[in-house]
Amino acid sequence: MTSDLQSAPAQSCEPAPKGPVLAFDTSGPWIMAGLSGRPLVREEMAKGQAERLMPLLSGLLAAEGLGYQDLSALAVGTGPGNFTGIRIAVAAARGLGLALKIPVVGVSQFEIQAEGAGGGDLLVSLPAPQGRVYLQHIRDGVAVAAPHLLTPGEKDGAFPQSGAEVCGYAAAEVAAGLGLSLRDQPHWSAIEGFDLPQVMNRIALRRLATGEALPRPAPLYVRPADAAPPSDPPPVILDA
Repeated sequence: MTSDLQSAPAQSCEPAPKGPVLAFDTSGPWIMAGLSGRPLVREEMAKGQAERLMPLLSGLLAAEGLGYQDLSALAVGTGPGNFTGIRIAVAAARGLGLALKIPVVGVSQFEIQAEGAGGGDLLVSLPAPQGRVYLQHIRDGVAVAAPHLLTPGEKDGAFPQSGAEVCGYAAAEVAAGLGLSLRDQPHWSAIEGFDLPQVMNRIALRRLATGEALPRPAPLYVRPADAAPPSDPPPVILDA
């Protein structure tokens, strides 16, 4: 497992936002974006997110009679997912946060999946390449262990041996292989009408309301140690 999380310095404490929060995600073959309390905007695309993201966000704001200066915070999807797609969104969010002097909250796919599944110990399962799954142990909405790759049905001593319930993608197979119980919460992509940006906004607002310093968002990658890096240079991620 590799992650940029450890290298991301913390943001200073900020008061709870009073204006709109803008959330966006490009971790898959899409751009999804939305303002808090407003409808989802989604465009499917396997390529071109880097060129399309900012015009889409500007158009979303203009449709509501708003500009970037009206935003009080940003929420950005940190993955796991497409390597370049994640970096596109994170780089854009950190650049906007620096320019606008507003907080930016990174929200992982694990946190999105766990939201609405209820509290307690969860083993969150997400789709991964080559028929595998990404798994992370979440307790009451907070990650308590690093994520791992697993083939559904196989055993792995890195995960809880009892107590945790599995939810998300291929959860029944994962639970059977690990000898754990099943939490009835399918992967978010199978839930009709699921509004990913609104869930991201809800998580971000809850985190901002604590008043605690937040780490700057960073891409979350889960991959084997021998995985080859992509051939294209990744987008640059800015720091203060």
